[in-house]
Amino acid sequence: MKTKKRVAVVFGGQSGEHEVSLMSSTSIINALDRQKYQIIMIGITRQGAWKHYDGPVDKIITGEWKQNAVDLEDSKYYFLNSGKTSPKEHIDVVFPVLHGPMGEDGTIQGLFELSGLAYVGCGVLASALGMDKAYSKFVFERANLKQADYMVIMKASFEKNMESVVSEIKGKFNYPVFVKPANMGSSVGITKAHHRQELEQALKLAARYDRKIIVEEFIDGHEVECSVLGNDQPKSSVVGQILPSNEFYDYEAKYFDGGKSGLVIPADISPEATQKVRSMAAEAFKAIEGSGLARVDFFVHKKTDEVYINEINTLPGFTKISMYPKLWEAAGLPYSQLLDELIELALERHIQKVNTALV
Repeated sequence: MKTKKRVAVVFGGQSGEHEVSLMSSTSIINALDRQKYQIIMIGITRQGAWKHYDGPVDKIITGEWKQNAVDLEDSKYYFLNSGKTSPKEHIDVVFPVLHGPMGEDGTIQGLFELSGLAYVGCGVLASALGMDKAYSKFVFERANLKQADYMVIMKASFEKNMESVVSEIKGKFNYPVFVKPANMGSSVGITKAHHRQELEQALKLAARYDRKIIVEEFIDGHEVECSVLGNDQPKSSVVGQILPSNEFYDYEAKYFDGGKSGLVIPADISPEATQKVRSMAAEAFKAIEGSGLARVDFFVHKKTDEVYINEINTLPGFTKISMYPKLWEAAGLPYSQLLDELIELALERHIQKVNTALV
């Protein structure tokens, strides 16, 4: 009888995307093939407490899992010792389902590296670059990927002199502008500002989530997304288009609008723009040294058909309505098989690293 792989699914976390993680992890755990995998569920509370959970999966999404979970007192050492204490505790691969800071930004990936564990998704560098929108923009510039004009503003600057910062923004952009925290995902803290009062409020909102804020020019374009899968030779999925229920695809429209937002797969854009999006998605993935998976977001200008890269998400949402798995499903790769491939990619990358270290 073939031995099942022990997969540790880590969910929750301390970021503003805690609820999204609970939704994504519930979908993933339910879809993992129990004939192939033994699943270990590890939750992280908003306060940073690590807990081992062995109850009903449907209690994760409601937050009730915490009531019947067992504390992992030495959480830092759980993974560090996972392959060294006993065969019972051995972990073959970790599947982190932690969106946002402290989960998608390279921090927990560093712990897995120290532990010598295989894990799904991008490594430390790619995760950090993908999470920090300012630095990913610097990398995209270097890779000659077209993007909207932008400014990086530090929280301390506008707290010290709001008038000066607003004047600088007005001197560079016309309204509306997008304002977003540099290190968040799922559109948390993002505002489309149409005038000065909204701009000031937007800066303050973004500053609740990060000390570094991005201000971007508005591109009158179709919002489209492309999923990437692979390691050294990544593949791009079909392209999907967002028809947001709100003015843009914000947090509420993504997760709590009751399905009012529309997803068009394949996207209703020209064949030339479609090919450009798919090509740029793979280029962006390679530019940050991605591995495993990422979702790359774009704008396709409504008049000129020009393609602008918006951002890359190294641990995109994995709910039933999330674009990443939906795009691969449209390309002929069902959800459960997609999870299988991600796990195999994680093991492949881990073996390569181990073999390189032994040289």
